[in-house]
Amino acid sequence: MNGSFDETQTFRMVPEEKVSIRQVLFEVSHALKEKGYNPINQLVGYLMSGDPTYVTSHKGARNLIRKLERDEILEELLRYYLDT
Repeated sequence: MNGSFDETQTFRMVPEEKVSIRQVLFEVSHALKEKGYNPINQLVGYLMSGDPTYVTSHKGARNLIRKLERDEILEELLRYYLDT
């Protein structure tokens, strides 16, 4: 790089590892239970509102669930429910 900002530069983003929705929900649920919360109520609150404070930060659960899109979580839940 010659230090000139007149040329277009490209950056490669390292793709994040694809996380399993099922695994994330189990880990978040476990963290919520450890903190004394009802995981179903808290996760429904998060999915309906998008407010991450419904999920505890205990054991990184809040950061973990935010790696997923809420609509992807709902799709997976519906797919599981309708397929079984």
